[in-house]
Amino acid sequence: MLCAPILTTRSETGWDIPLLVWRSEAPLLAVGSAPLGGGIGLRRWVVNATVPMSYGRDDPAAHLAEMARDLGLDGPGVGLLTGVDVAEVVHRADSGVRAWATVGLGTPVWAAAPAPAPAAQRVGTVNIVVYVPARLGEAALVNAVATATEAKAQAIWELGLPATGTPTDAVTVLCPADGDPAPYGGPRSTWGAPLARAVHAAVRAGGAGTVVPWSDRRGL
Repeated sequence: MLCAPILTTRSETGWDIPLLVWRSEAPLLAVGSAPLGGGIGLRRWVVNATVPMSYGRDDPAAHLAEMARDLGLDGPGVGLLTGVDVAEVVHRADSGVRAWATVGLGTPVWAAAPAPAPAAQRVGTVNIVVYVPARLGEAALVNAVATATEAKAQAIWELGLPATGTPTDAVTVLCPADGDPAPYGGPRSTWGAPLARAVHAAVRAGGAGTVVPWSDRRGL
């Protein structure tokens, strides 16, 4: 089982910068689009790390791996980055499915926009971490990512933004590695339906207020 995240900090450039750490006693099967540990495979931990809005490293996977080593995290894991203060993570649960979201909507875009967003727009990121308490087949895992993304887009639309997300959103879905695999992860499936509801509720709640980037609060 994926444990609830622990809020901690790391020291960089003279600042204590927040990050969230999820751990699992046993390896979990995961699928996702994270810069570190994306794809499909066994994962033991997840990190969602705040970075300043001026973040300019071109090796985010290596940076996240450094953070993991400093935290003493062993084995393969998942690493996510965001300009949002991850202390503002929102958790929602439905029928055993648990979803956590850090919601930054500073750069809302349509996925099929006719042209790239101007570079001057502010970075905004929605990071979603989901735990499903039953083994999903590989196709169901991929379907679960699509379901989570659809639920996120629905929440953003209901918040009044003409957008499906931001250019840098990431989703990670984790489940037990053992057991009889469920074949489906769509929004009307046994596990996809509660997943959609939990993600929708988390993103909608996280985006309901004004989210000020962590570094803006500190004048960086």
